[in-house]
Amino acid sequence: MNYKNFPMVPRVIFGRGSFNQLSEIISPKRLSSAAPFIYLVDDVFKSNSWLTSRISLSYDDRIIYISTKEEPKTSQVDTLVEEIILSTKARPSGIIGIGGGSVLDLAKAVSIMLTNEGETRLYQGWDLVKNPGLYHVGIPTLSGTGAEVSRTTVLTGPDKKLGINSDFTPFDQVVLDPELTKDVPCDQWFYTGMDCFIHSIESLKGTYLNAFSKTYGDMAFNLCQEVFLNNSALSKEETEDKLMMASWHGGMSIVYSQVGIAHAMSYGLSYVLGTKHGIGNCVVFDHLEEFYPEGVQLFKKMKMKHNIELPQGICAQLSEEEMDAMINIAMGLEPLWENALGKNWKKRISSKQLKSLYLKM
Repeated sequence: MNYKNFPMVPRVIFGRGSFNQLSEIISPKRLSSAAPFIYLVDDVFKSNSWLTSRISLSYDDRIIYISTKEEPKTSQVDTLVEEIILSTKARPSGIIGIGGGSVLDLAKAVSIMLTNEGETRLYQGWDLVKNPGLYHVGIPTLSGTGAEVSRTTVLTGPDKKLGINSDFTPFDQVVLDPELTKDVPCDQWFYTGMDCFIHSIESLKGTYLNAFSKTYGDMAFNLCQEVFLNNSALSKEETEDKLMMASWHGGMSIVYSQVGIAHAMSYGLSYVLGTKHGIGNCVVFDHLEEFYPEGVQLFKKMKMKHNIELPQGICAQLSEEEMDAMINIAMGLEPLWENALGKNWKKRISSKQLKSLYLKM
């Protein structure tokens, strides 16, 4: 048997206030005074000096604020890469992503595309990247996506939504500072946290499950239950700490296995309707009792406990063309279906079944 030699994030710092050590962490990686660090920062922090004032800029370092109103696109990566190339005297020393999963994915993609030729869309898929990316650092300000640890960067391209999945994608350094998540709105906290919960369910119930992914998946699953169901004894700080750890473990679990049906169908929603990833996963997972009965039952309890009302009827007005596109995007993610249903997955799921599920959403 051939075993996959998976990459891991080589360096990670965890703790409240650890963001303050960023400058000393990255300074040895500066290539020269002409080679800047480029900070990609969620534009929600544009007027938030509490975070931005703690970013130490030197020489030609610069901050580029990133709008997260839409899911990350391959065209957005191409635009950022061009902007960076045209505005810097030398190849940057590194890319620092500060934000939720969308910004972290963009940081990983920009790092890769600054050292690989062509358009970003050409690298959507598995192991298509030829050259290592620039030094890149991930600093999550939301907990749940697992983007800080995963070997993929999920992007919507001109004809598909699919990640750049490669051994060169994971960050070289991650800073896990739970304090950075303190101002996340309740709904967003829930949707992003459920991304982590769904990661753990899809990993633990998948056919790709192994001892490594199970260990991480179990930890993420248990932490999510603590945070979202049994949190009455936890302080706000403890909740933030535990959810950030859940996100890391959930992400690690899918590094060593794969996600499943909720993610495949959520990609379809995102491609056609522009639905944000976290809420898309929730909308889909709410209807997957047939495939993940215990997980969906727990999800519904969590939803009720936190008074979350999901959007209804989002697929009701779709044209046949749009529905077909959604189904094709979802069905095209073969590793996700194989993990969920096994090698004979095509005999267990059909376009007709997917259409029926989408029409319930």
